[in-house]
Amino acid sequence: MTKKNRDEILATLESLYGHEKCGLAFNSPFELLIATILSAQCTDVRVNIVTKELFQKYNTPVALLRLGEKGLIEKIRTCGLSNTKAKNIILTCNRLLSDYGGVISQSLEELITLPGVGRKTANVVLSNAFDIPAIAVDTHVFRVSKRIGLAKGKNVLEVEKELMKNIPENKWSQAHHWLIWHGRKCCTARSPNCINCALRSLCIEGRKRLKVL
Repeated sequence: MTKKNRDEILATLESLYGHEKCGLAFNSPFELLIATILSAQCTDVRVNIVTKELFQKYNTPVALLRLGEKGLIEKIRTCGLSNTKAKNIILTCNRLLSDYGGVISQSLEELITLPGVGRKTANVVLSNAFDIPAIAVDTHVFRVSKRIGLAKGKNVLEVEKELMKNIPENKWSQAHHWLIWHGRKCCTARSPNCINCALRSLCIEGRKRLKVL
């Protein structure tokens, strides 16, 4: 794909989704970290319903440790994978207090050492809580960027590196949201709406699909 095509794709995505922000509700880096952990295999809408109640009393590492793993499981049960998520959150709270004074690090390398925190979660926190340029590759970003042709990688890390190369750094965090929302509203996993897609003349996969149709 040429730079001209990439620029046109990004400009189109920005015109469509430039107003979109992080779908998770949060008031602090810690709240965003916990919400992102909870969002694994769960919708942002459901996470926001759960955290709206949870964070009223338990929005710090100390408060969550006071609640305890069993109490947390009950609070987050509807997010799915509640046992694993609660265990990781409690372990993370302990680590934050013992190693970082309860403060969320602004280092990717340090964040990914926390239980339940991978590159995607770390990049979500960095870009949305601290305005540090980063591209978090979730299932939407992975699928859409490969279909469009912005990346070809076989795994999340390869796609992240390609997107960082193909997208200007000052647009990394924004492009993450654009790709997510395009994946939700148009380029869905099972039935992408290629016919009505604004990128249909530029998208590699879209052109193939439309020829078949």
